[in-house]
Amino acid sequence: MSEPEWLVWAREIQAIAQTGLTFAKDPFDRERYTMLRTLAAKAMALGSGTPVQQIENLFAQQAGYATPKLEVRTGVFDADNRLLMVREVLDQNRWTVPGGWADVNLTASESAAKEVREETGYTVRITRLAMVLDRARQGHEPPEAFSITKLFFLGELTGGAPATSIETSEVRFFARNEIPHDLSTGRISRAQIDRLFAHHADLSLITEFD
Repeated sequence: MSEPEWLVWAREIQAIAQTGLTFAKDPFDRERYTMLRTLAAKAMALGSGTPVQQIENLFAQQAGYATPKLEVRTGVFDADNRLLMVREVLDQNRWTVPGGWADVNLTASESAAKEVREETGYTVRITRLAMVLDRARQGHEPPEAFSITKLFFLGELTGGAPATSIETSEVRFFARNEIPHDLSTGRISRAQIDRLFAHHADLSLITEFD
């Protein structure tokens, strides 16, 4: 699935405006970039049905050179080759693999291990990077205002015990033929789950990207 053109254009205009406001010194240029940011907010508000002021406030919080945001997720398997999944509270308790935004002052793999520990109660050792994917190219729903790069790792269980958190309402392992249908599609897709199983089964597979 492809994203609507209004979203792609609004996102790109916002990125140009954000980067321009970061480097522009001339007050007239800054005024023009601010106008571009407002235009991007209006386009995104019109397409999404979100109040324009809410979008403008979101865009105004962004600073620096515009780059994709970084999300980390981890496929963790038990001795029976079952995949660890959690119910995501913020998405009506739908299922996903543990993960979230990468944290400042942590490496990507450290962030991935931290998310597993916080969301499931298990500790893991991150063993390999399976996929580096642009969220917009993967058919995730709903679409996001900003560009996002998703890193999918594999992790080896090292300890802990199942425990829910403020983010998760259930923690459970699933065999490949037991994967639930009510997935948190903004976070994970069935195709990505299938690829995690494939990478777990065949360690010779190279990292997938794009």
